[in-house]
Amino acid sequence: MTKLIPASGRVAVAVAVAFLALAGCAVGPNYREPAAPAVDRYTVKPLPQATTSAGTTGGDAQRFLAGQSVPQQWWTAFGNAELDRRVQQALAHSPTVAGAQAALRQAEETVKAARGGLFPALDGSAGAVRQQQSGAQFAGFGGNFSGSKPFNVFNAGVSVGYVFDVFGGVRRGIEAQNAAAEVQRAKLDATYLTLAANVVTASLQEASLREQVASAAKVVDDLTKELAIAKKQQAIGSKSFSDTLAVRTELATAAVALPGLRQQLAATQNQLATYLGVTPAQLDIHPITLDQVTLPATIPVSLPSTVVAQRPDIRAAAAQLHAATAAVGVATADMLPKLTLSGSAGSQALHSSGLFKAGTGAWSIGFNILQPLFHGGQLLHQKRAAQAGMDAALANWQQVVLTAFQNVADSLQALDYDAASLKAVATAEHDASKLLDLTRAQYRIGAVGYVNLLTAEQAYQAARVALIKSRTARLTDTAALYAALGGGWHGNDQDQAANGQPGSTSRK
Repeated sequence: MTKLIPASGRVAVAVAVAFLALAGCAVGPNYREPAAPAVDRYTVKPLPQATTSAGTTGGDAQRFLAGQSVPQQWWTAFGNAELDRRVQQALAHSPTVAGAQAALRQAEETVKAARGGLFPALDGSAGAVRQQQSGAQFAGFGGNFSGSKPFNVFNAGVSVGYVFDVFGGVRRGIEAQNAAAEVQRAKLDATYLTLAANVVTASLQEASLREQVASAAKVVDDLTKELAIAKKQQAIGSKSFSDTLAVRTELATAAVALPGLRQQLAATQNQLATYLGVTPAQLDIHPITLDQVTLPATIPVSLPSTVVAQRPDIRAAAAQLHAATAAVGVATADMLPKLTLSGSAGSQALHSSGLFKAGTGAWSIGFNILQPLFHGGQLLHQKRAAQAGMDAALANWQQVVLTAFQNVADSLQALDYDAASLKAVATAEHDASKLLDLTRAQYRIGAVGYVNLLTAEQAYQAARVALIKSRTARLTDTAALYAALGGGWHGNDQDQAANGQPGSTSRK
């Protein structure tokens, strides 16, 4: 025989069904990845397929490979084992990496904690109270008892509570925490990329300064010898005092420049120590010369859409936009009704041994619906604030993309101009060297004065330093381009995670 459900029961069932039907939706906007700029190149005019070449060491032409991806360990393209070792040491020991890894682990644990909101909360409790009541008879505590004297009440029980995620507020909160974890994952990749680029750049700068110091020291040494000769020639009357003064002036000028170069070299080495995760006193590196570093002959130039999907700072900005979008859903759900189910079961007795015996039990179960009615406009303005935050996050993403494209364009054009500059500087250095040789020969036969020789030596020294700096610029700008293109790291690369390489959260 079919039992009829009372009217009140049918209403309750209908309400429950309605809430369950709504439980599958989540209020607020759904996140959509912003569209990348509709461009197929980074510069106004298409770049040449290759840079110019210069007839000197490090002057080979570089070819641009459009649409090619940057390798993850891009620094190996420079072909120097010591440089590779430095980068790997930095990635393994830098506190900056350890901090970024810890921040990611914290964000991932926060996501797991947020997921707990989808499940009922179950709590157990136990306690004892000593109290006194007068003029009443107590029952249900394991027998009759007069409350005229102090007595103990023992209790134990469990309670359960569950908030139905009808409008998806909890799920939007989890979505926001997931996005926050993606921000930290992208920041970890950015830490790897930036640290590797900094180590490469500082190492190249150190090599450049080593050569500049050696060149300046040789000039000082040569001028010291020439001053001694000039003094002897002045003593025997073959040269005038003005020649000696000219040498002394040039020597003093060269000697002043040398400490500054050595200070720059020491500061660069101290910076390298910080990148490698050691103190300056603990720095243990092998010298690198520019001749030992290979200029990459082919340069991959990723498509703009690839840079948007790959570059860590753009990925972080996209994840921040995702979190801000989910926050709008959380604020919207806060304005809507909340359905709560609660229940409890337990026991009370005058003696702990009487707990859970017949006549000591108690239980409750209930539903609760809470609808915000008036909060002084707080909830409405919180929603509007979340919407403004979403708009700000979108604008930030757009700005980060524009800056990234500017970085790539600057680096590409720098490589083109660096090659042309090196060609001119190499020609100037070659000509200055020939002029110095010619002037020295003329000086030996008395055709020119000592001032002419010093001028030729100054011109050659300036050209030599310019050549060192120009070669360094080609190498450092190549590293800058690799970094600007995103460095080849993807936060979701499972192979990297399995091997504890950049892109994973594991500690070495």
